[in-house]
Amino acid sequence: EFHLCGVSTLRPTALHEPLFLVGACTVTCALLWLLYRLLSGFRIWVLGNGNLMTPQLGRWAVVTGATDGIGKSYAEELARRGFSLMLISRSQDKLDDVAKSLEEQFNVETRTIAADFGKSDIYPKIEAGLSGLEIGVLVNNVGVSYPYPEYYLHIPDLDNFITNMINVNITSVCQMTRLVLPRMVDRSKGVILNISSASGMYPLPLLTVYSSSKAFVDFFSRGLQEEYRRQGIIIQSVLPFFVVTKMTRIRTPTLDKPTPDRYVQAELKTVGLQSQTNGYFPHAVMGWLTTKLVPINLVIFFGARMNRLQRTGYLQRRRLREQKQNGNDLKTD
Repeated sequence: EFHLCGVSTLRPTALHEPLFLVGACTVTCALLWLLYRLLSGFRIWVLGNGNLMTPQLGRWAVVTGATDGIGKSYAEELARRGFSLMLISRSQDKLDDVAKSLEEQFNVETRTIAADFGKSDIYPKIEAGLSGLEIGVLVNNVGVSYPYPEYYLHIPDLDNFITNMINVNITSVCQMTRLVLPRMVDRSKGVILNISSASGMYPLPLLTVYSSSKAFVDFFSRGLQEEYRRQGIIIQSVLPFFVVTKMTRIRTPTLDKPTPDRYVQAELKTVGLQSQTNGYFPHAVMGWLTTKLVPINLVIFFGARMNRLQRTGYLQRRRLREQKQNGNDLKTD
C-alpha cells in the first residue's frame, strides 16, 4: 500500500489483478471455444467423412421412398459408391424405372419391393424381401406431408389423415429399423439414416401433425444412437430445410434450396461426424439461427404466419379452379 495525504490506499494493481485474471480467462475460453467450433465446422463441412459410406459396411443399401426426390438421390449416390440397392416404394412402375436406371448407370444389382407405407400389414412382405441380404445402410426416407397448410380440425378426412401420416412418417421408421438393426448389431457395423425435417426442430402450426411426426423421428434417432453407438452402429437424424422436391413444390434451386442430388452429396459427408445434422451448410446456419439465436416463440409465430399465407393462397386458387370448372360445366350443359 502507499500513503496519499496521510490516507492509506491499496495499490491499483492489487485491486485490479483478480478482475484482470477473470477477464483474461473468459477471453481465453471464448477464443478456445471459437477455435474449436471453427475447426469442427471445417472438419464437417469442408473435409467431411466421405470415405465412410462404402460397401465395406455391407453390400446392400435399403432406401424407402426411393422413386422421387431425396430418396431417389440417396439411391443414386449409394449406387455410385458401389452398393447394391433394395428400393422400396409404393409404385412398382416407378421402382422398375429407377432400378433400371441404376443398373445402367452404375452397373449394380437392384431389387425392389412395392409397398404402401400407409398400411400397417406390409412388414412381413418387406421382411421376406430383405431376408439373407447383408445390409450396410438403411435410409428411412419415405414420408408424407399436408396437401396444404391447414388448421387441425379443418383437415379433410382427419381420421384417415392421422392414421396415414403416423404409419408413413413414424411406424415405417420404427419397423424398418426393427427389421434391419439386428443384423447390423451382429456384424458390429452399419448406418441408419432417418430423414426427419427442420420442421421437427420446433412446432410448426398448420403443419402440426407433420412437424410432430418429424420431431418423433429426430428423438427416436438420437435415443437409438446412444443405445447402439458402442456396438459400432451409426444412427443419424437428418433435418433438411427446403429442398427442390415434389413434396415442397419448389422447382428452382437456390443456395438455401438445393437440388436433392446436391443435398445428399453434402449430407453423406456428415455421417459419423454428427448424430443430428441439417446435412447442408446453409441449412446448418439456418438451423443455428432458428434454434440458438431467435427466441422459440418468434420462430413459431413466423412459421404460423407463413403457413396461414400459404393456406389462404391455396384456398383462393382452389376456389378459382372450382368456379372455372363450374362455368365450363354450365357451358357444356
